Amino acid sequence: MKPGLSLRVSQHLALTPQLQQSIRLLQLSTLELSQEVEQMLDENPFLERTAEEAAREEFGLPQADAPVSEDDRHTEDAIYSGASSEASTAAEASSSEGDSASAAEAPGSADAPDWEGDGTVEMMPDDGEWGGDAPARTRTAGEGDDADATELARSHESLTAYLHRQALGLRLSEVDTAALRFLIESLNDDGYLDESLPSLAVSLAGEEDTEQVEELVHRFTVALGLLQSLDPVGVGARGLAECLTLQLKALREDGEGDPDVVQTALRICQQPLEMLARRDVRRLAQACGGGEERTRAAMALIARLEPRPGRAFAEVERNIIVPDVIVKKTGRSTQQNFSVQLNPDVMPRLRVHDIYAGALRGNRGGEGHQGLQQRLQEARWFIKNIQQRFDTILRVSRAIVDRQKNFFVHGELAMRPLVLRDIADELGLHESTISRVTTAKYMATPQGTYELKYFFGSGLGTETGGNASSTAVRALIKQFVSAESPAKPLSDSQIAEMLKEQGIECARRTVAKYREALKIAPANLRKAL
Repeated sequence: MKPGLSLRVSQHLALTPQLQQSIRLLQLSTLELSQEVEQMLDENPFLERTAEEAAREEFGLPQADAPVSEDDRHTEDAIYSGASSEASTAAEASSSEGDSASAAEAPGSADAPDWEGDGTVEMMPDDGEWGGDAPARTRTAGEGDDADATELARSHESLTAYLHRQALGLRLSEVDTAALRFLIESLNDDGYLDESLPSLAVSLAGEEDTEQVEELVHRFTVALGLLQSLDPVGVGARGLAECLTLQLKALREDGEGDPDVVQTALRICQQPLEMLARRDVRRLAQACGGGEERTRAAMALIARLEPRPGRAFAEVERNIIVPDVIVKKTGRSTQQNFSVQLNPDVMPRLRVHDIYAGALRGNRGGEGHQGLQQRLQEARWFIKNIQQRFDTILRVSRAIVDRQKNFFVHGELAMRPLVLRDIADELGLHESTISRVTTAKYMATPQGTYELKYFFGSGLGTETGGNASSTAVRALIKQFVSAESPAKPLSDSQIAEMLKEQGIECARRTVAKYREALKIAPANLRKAL
């Protein structure tokens, strides 16, 4: 075998640093992009904000305030799944909306971005963009007209701190103060006292010292009464029934509500909670000695109580959702069109520092010239990649609006099935690029604020041979349940048959999956006996 030379021509894609940065910037959220811009401004001397942006006060972007899902107790879920048909429907509707639409208000109209200025605008949230649970703006001496949003989002007082602050106003002996403090520290996140008083006493004194254990139980009993008198009402309860009873007694002492209804509700709380969970009005009325009408009113009163007193103090991740794209109605109502614009408040306006770049050009061949030239090129790449990021987001958003125009006019029921490949083929991009663009990017529409991924969904077959969007099917299921009779709620099989009558082929298991995603209870828990 003799050695030889051969010439071969081939093509390959080199993942250059510029391409790597472009891909990374494309998948960043608004907050992450803002942090990336700040880091690059600190590290690269050739990068600066435009003159008009340098004069503005800089803000750190807070995270979005989204409620954290909790593992609800089964009995509690059954009780609060809806004491009445109307309350159940309202809760389901608000829960469904909360999964897709943010609490933030969409910013006002914005002009189309001008890419020739090499720029972007830094985010400035206002009060209208805060979620319902976000703290109000505060202003102190030395601050500007707007408070720092990140600090406001992080400001939080725990349940333990709140109870300790109330305990300071009680005139107690050192022993009682220590006992009350110990019980406060023993509460769980929901405000319940999980362990019994004897077990708490044994954990401190030990099993052998019986005398000390009895003394501690006595002290804890006194401290528990003091704890349960604090705000929020129901804190320190050792179970759901006791928590509801404490709140009902507070209502009776304050003279709120019908005394007979409150008294009936107290009797209901003394019965097994399974009867209340099943909403068995007849058996509860017999057990409590009241009529069915009064029993229903008492059950409705219980449903309005707070089963978790510590819920308001739970440490949840506070987020601010700021839309990257704004969709506005244009044209007349008979022929509605929609304009798609980038939100200028999320685009940082950057440019290359003229003085430093000029000094570098005038000092060619000097010491360190090659390293500085590389930093200058990095600054130019960074500006170009940010421009490309927003241009891609705008293109994808416009394609989504064109495909889902009926949704913006009629709502969820008019949603069409759409997959990433459809948009990728239309724009000549890869599916992975569309996936990066639609992750953690939000669109403010006349129907609400949604993540771009919300507009994508699988399709279900229809009798005509077409497809129906899974989002539209979920909206139909929610509509069916809201119109059902409380005495005869629809089963999953019945809902599947009703969808079949609408021409949509949907199996019972699929209906059950969509119903659980909508946080709708099963038929046996929705039934009012």
